[in-house]
Amino acid sequence: MRPRRIAVVGAGMAAARLAQQLEAHAGRTETVLYGAEPEPPYNRALLADVLAGRYRADAPALPTGDARVRTGTEVVAVDVRGRALTLADGSRETYDELVLATGAEPVRSFTEGARTLRSLADVARISRHADTAERAVVIGGGVLGVGTARALAAHGLPVNLVHKGPHLIDRHLDRQAGNAVHTTLARMGVTVQLASTPDDSLTPTSADLVVHACGVRPRTALARASGLPVRHGILVDDTLACAPHTYAIGDCAEHRAAPYALATTAWEQADVLAARLSGADPEARYTGSRPMTRLTAGPVEYAAFGACADAAEEGADVLRIGDATRGAYKKLVLRGDRIVGAILVGDLSTAGTLTRAYLTGRPVGPDPLSLLTAPLSHRVTEESRP
Repeated sequence: MRPRRIAVVGAGMAAARLAQQLEAHAGRTETVLYGAEPEPPYNRALLADVLAGRYRADAPALPTGDARVRTGTEVVAVDVRGRALTLADGSRETYDELVLATGAEPVRSFTEGARTLRSLADVARISRHADTAERAVVIGGGVLGVGTARALAAHGLPVNLVHKGPHLIDRHLDRQAGNAVHTTLARMGVTVQLASTPDDSLTPTSADLVVHACGVRPRTALARASGLPVRHGILVDDTLACAPHTYAIGDCAEHRAAPYALATTAWEQADVLAARLSGADPEARYTGSRPMTRLTAGPVEYAAFGACADAAEEGADVLRIGDATRGAYKKLVLRGDRIVGAILVGDLSTAGTLTRAYLTGRPVGPDPLSLLTAPLSHRVTEESRP
């Protein structure tokens, strides 16, 4: 009996993880990854580090097990009923099971000439431009925007970071943590404008390099044209199926209206689907992921997970350690003796301990403050919010 043919449209982080796990389960499968980019799968989370010169362009490469990776091969149509793909060159490929891992695309800017940072090709273009630029503007102060601003500052450019939110990385961090990141960027020569729109600071001559980093949206055009269910992303159930023999994982998938664009979510979905498709666990289900995010970009680093935004503090006990002059901040949110959220900025030495306690749900013990302790000069505040 021939192995089941699994076609994966997309060759990013979710696809690479799926291929690795399928090999690990040693099921009777033959996996092919179809990637439109010329490079094999790589870790997009490291693009800002490549731009900053911390890693070579080939450093983010990801293993793909025994899968066949077809780079520079765009899938332009899917025949769900006939189980066939049409490629850009007009050829057709059949499959037994289809996995859509098409990822996300950057929200485009209306600023003329603005660039985005979503691929290794983007890194090369921005890096060439940075070599001759005199001033840069980064639009968007989320994870990617902060990492991009730091990378361009490392090129020796004056950088203006424009963010429409009340503080930096406001999707994941509270105000004090965002301010700590702000302090660190300022020491690197990055000017930050908050609650601003691009038009507030940009004129045709205000910058000769503009990078747009205002987030991403699920890439769903192929799925929509194939008649698959799409809302914001491709709608999937707990088996990650969107139609018979058709699945979606990663940034393109929408499961129970959960947030996308998190690597941990993509990897957990890939693990569940690999267990199902390989036969290792045909009843495996994906019921959601706990939000976790982390950025380690030289002096700019943070980790955040769980219910850690300002609104989550109601009815919780909150511990904070801060050192405003050094841009360091730690926060622990407790309900009873369990961790429900945490933020670390500027010092991640206790991140592993806190993450394990959060994921396992184990009690923190009589001295939860010790979980935040690090050899920093700091100011301590404790708050109880009944």
